[in-house]
Amino acid sequence: MADNERIKAGRLNKSEIDEGFLDLHPPLPRSEALIEADRCYFCYDAPCTIACPTGIDIPSFIQKIRSDNIRGSAHTILSENIMGGMCARVCPTEILCEEACVRNTHEEKPVEIGLLQRYATDPILESGTQLFERSARSGKKVAVVGGGPAGLSCAHRLAVLGHDVVIFNRDSKAGGLNEYGIAAYKTVDNFAQKEVDYILAIGGIELRNESPLVSAGDLDKLRKNYDAVFVGIGLGLSNELGIEGEDLPGVENAIEYIADLRQAADKSQLPVGRNVVVIGGGMTAIDVAVQSMRLGAENVHMVYRRGPDEMSASGFEQALAQTSGVTIHHWASPARIVGNGHVESVEFKEGLKLPADVVFKAIGQALSAEGYGALQQDSGRIKVDVQQRTSIPNVWAGGDCVAGGDDLTVSAVQHGKIAAIDIDRQLRKT
Repeated sequence: MADNERIKAGRLNKSEIDEGFLDLHPPLPRSEALIEADRCYFCYDAPCTIACPTGIDIPSFIQKIRSDNIRGSAHTILSENIMGGMCARVCPTEILCEEACVRNTHEEKPVEIGLLQRYATDPILESGTQLFERSARSGKKVAVVGGGPAGLSCAHRLAVLGHDVVIFNRDSKAGGLNEYGIAAYKTVDNFAQKEVDYILAIGGIELRNESPLVSAGDLDKLRKNYDAVFVGIGLGLSNELGIEGEDLPGVENAIEYIADLRQAADKSQLPVGRNVVVIGGGMTAIDVAVQSMRLGAENVHMVYRRGPDEMSASGFEQALAQTSGVTIHHWASPARIVGNGHVESVEFKEGLKLPADVVFKAIGQALSAEGYGALQQDSGRIKVDVQQRTSIPNVWAGGDCVAGGDDLTVSAVQHGKIAAIDIDRQLRKT
């Protein structure tokens, strides 16, 4: 972030910042977990399971919690979603399983499925207890491009099925957005890496960090050297506003700042503006706005061009921002960013003008097509069928980089799982 006297570290002391970045949803103790599990009706054809993108048998895992069978409960979860620990933390359960819960009425709240899922999976991941074994080695080798949720999910399922996997990961750590792009208060105590370690511990997976694909020739080489290729590269480019002043110092990409924050050894050393303006209405916009407040910004304004019902951030996330001190403005589109050597304000088409030391762009990301131009695309993302197959034989794709997705960790995990099952099916034929 650009140097400016209005942008500085240490607006709050370390203890205040640490307090602001505690676990957003503290884990349930056993007594509360058992009470919550007792609230489940264990529905036949449970609507919560239908609403889960990975199809976890939710009544089954909750029933096992009731009988203190934590290992069995975790196995039910992780069999369908190997990243069930992270999804228990970051899934918008309020619009998925918990919204579908039959207890979700005006008179009572839904069963806290996310917290129960965390209750079951945390002990397994913390202890490193392996719940899965590899099948006999198939002699086949699969390249996975991208070490995020889709790639890790695909790699784990392939390894369980007996195939050898090499993950080519762009970053210095695996995990993708789980490691670099999610608010720090949602995944404390280095949980993202604990989950990566658990996934890799199955064996048969080689992780090559700092190994991006940079040309179409790289993809061709993988197709020649491996029996199958899975592409889970996410979205590498931040969308631009396309307005005057966007190149001024102090105008930042939200996702890059969140990555810096997630990797910071001491958050009190992160610079933060006094007046922060966030442009966008999704989860990334909420995350950077709330974290700016918790780092000591005095005023944070989040501005979205449509109404609250059209924001991709859930109602819970919007409420979190507001209760954290963020002011949300709707129906306002930026016209230009004003400044003399550094951003000073943002003017909107509707007449709104906000002072700003820092402006965060959080209007979505786009696919970096470099190296993947040969794959047929739809609306700027890789086109796949229901089995996650791309337009090129023996190449599958999943996660945020594919068309029609909802940019959720849980959906990326499902894409990777579906692709792995289909890859296995195809490899067994050869």
